[in-house]
Amino acid sequence: MKQLTEYNRVSGYLNKIFNRLNETYFENALTKPVITIMSTPRAYGHVSVYEVWLSEEKGRRELNIGAGTLNRPIENVVATMLHEMVHIYCMENGIKDTSRGGAYHNKRFKEEAERRDLIISYDSRIGFSITQPSDKLIEWCINEELEEIKVHRLDFYGYLPPINGGDKAPAGGNLPTPPPRRKPSSTRKYICPKCGMSVRATKTVNIACIDCGNVKMIEVERI
Repeated sequence: MKQLTEYNRVSGYLNKIFNRLNETYFENALTKPVITIMSTPRAYGHVSVYEVWLSEEKGRRELNIGAGTLNRPIENVVATMLHEMVHIYCMENGIKDTSRGGAYHNKRFKEEAERRDLIISYDSRIGFSITQPSDKLIEWCINEELEEIKVHRLDFYGYLPPINGGDKAPAGGNLPTPPPRRKPSSTRKYICPKCGMSVRATKTVNIACIDCGNVKMIEVERI
């Protein structure tokens, strides 16, 4: 699978992902924010409530992806971006999806997020905020042939208040702790040992290469 290792390409790549998600899940209705890559202790990402970026008297919101979390499996990065896009959708359509200064995600957020192929879990501190990609969203990433991002910032998570409206990462304690470990991907790669053709799947499957006379393909790595 293709991999992205140049930081200077990551910003454009995230903008491309936003555009495709906007088209697929929002009918291109979302106003595009400025997409940034900055450290976000205790969160995978956030979106600003106000239009904090100004250009020729025109304002745009900020959608940030945590610099220390870029090298998670691409489907998880996509899920974080989609999470923040749901917040934008709710703000632009008058849907109150959070409370407690944007930290607590309510059932209206959960409903809008799950309509867009996200899996949302509950936490007593932040509500319906814990976000994972569904199988359908993973399939979308496969069909889009998205690249894994293999560059990130080495961040340390100390004691800081949560970022409003964000996709929350595991909180650190009073002493600095390393960033969360990269979770294994949900997708698998299978290859034909005879011709080298490869395919991806979202679960363990028995698959054969017809071109080589039904030679069984083998799982070689988690992507």
